[in-house]
Amino acid sequence: MAEILSIVLGGGKGTRLFPLTKERSKPAVPFGGKYRIVDIPISNCINSGFKKIYILTQFNSASLHLHISRSYNFDQFSKGFVEILAAEQTPAHSGWYEGTADAVRKNLIHFRPHNPTHYLIVSGDQLYRMDLTKMFMQHLESGSRLTVAGTLVPRESASALGIIKIKADSSIDSFLEKPGPTKNIDEFQIPATLRPRGSDSSKPYLASMGIYIFDASLIEEVMQMDANDFGKEIIPSVVVKEKVNTFVFDGYWEDIGTIRSFYEANIELTDINPKFNFYDEHMPIYTHARNLPASKLNYCTLNQVLASDGCIITNASITRSIVGIRTIIESGASLDGVVCMGADYYETDAEKAENSKKHIPNIGIGGGSIIRRSIIDKNARIGANCRIGIDPLQRVEGEYSTHYIVDGIIVIPKNKVIPDGTVI
Repeated sequence: MAEILSIVLGGGKGTRLFPLTKERSKPAVPFGGKYRIVDIPISNCINSGFKKIYILTQFNSASLHLHISRSYNFDQFSKGFVEILAAEQTPAHSGWYEGTADAVRKNLIHFRPHNPTHYLIVSGDQLYRMDLTKMFMQHLESGSRLTVAGTLVPRESASALGIIKIKADSSIDSFLEKPGPTKNIDEFQIPATLRPRGSDSSKPYLASMGIYIFDASLIEEVMQMDANDFGKEIIPSVVVKEKVNTFVFDGYWEDIGTIRSFYEANIELTDINPKFNFYDEHMPIYTHARNLPASKLNYCTLNQVLASDGCIITNASITRSIVGIRTIIESGASLDGVVCMGADYYETDAEKAENSKKHIPNIGIGGGSIIRRSIIDKNARIGANCRIGIDPLQRVEGEYSTHYIVDGIIVIPKNKVIPDGTVI
């Protein structure tokens, strides 16, 4: 009987998502108003029946530990678990994870007692919904010891991904990691006969999704190699030696590992028919059940807005935006294209009175403030009558006293105080 162990690769320092990763690990970054990025791969595993899940991470893991412990508790009969394995010093290993494969290698001591027959390895910073049992069944039928999930992408996206050249039997002919924009990769275009029916013809290349199924025997073999990364080293070396199967996924898939892609993926959730749909009761995305009250909307104008639990919004105009949990928005505020992550707690009347004495805003967005194309991290205090992303100012990428500008997007970091009347 198959025994599948799922490994979620939580990544390193998350430098591409900085400053959102300044005080938390990449998997713990809030997403979609009420979720965390890590909820996506965990939910895909759970919905597919794979309930033995390890998350590998090493930086700023405290908030991730708290989220996992509050969110994923299986009953004693399911034998399921979701556990975090942070980098640790052992007699055999004393350093940080040096790559995706190295992270798995350094934790084999924890994996082996489960006696798995197969390892499912998934990335922790991608947005997709996949029935992983279909991939596993194809893996078994192929007779291969390794299956790599691939998705169709256009040439501009292929530059930064691992590109697969596929054979007629769905096995991999060759694998090219991050070819760049100038290299000729025409020979890697997927044949028309192997394309999923109805797929987008503007996407001629098959890119690795960073989702792998390994036979346990093969994991033990490749972990003996002097190689630290699956995409750059392990996969290409296995392709040369033996048959590697490809599972072609034709659904929505997006890498959300950069500020721009993270922002755009959030905002696209507000579309009338979003590419990624949270409204699927058969394959839900799970997260921490907070038992918050319903959101209260007083005299508001909302258009294409996701308003999460526990918000209080008064006389505000909000367009194409995400409003995270416990967000307080005061009268006369206007938001357009804003990802607001909300707050971890409500302030008491006494705390608000203390804020007034200190001349600092309450947590939330003050009255009369106008905000465009911005990410507002948790517990930020935006004062009254602020103008963020509105005025035709020269905005240079980098760090400022009140904010960051990354990929043209204004980011207000966690717990940051923006005084009344600030113009950014």
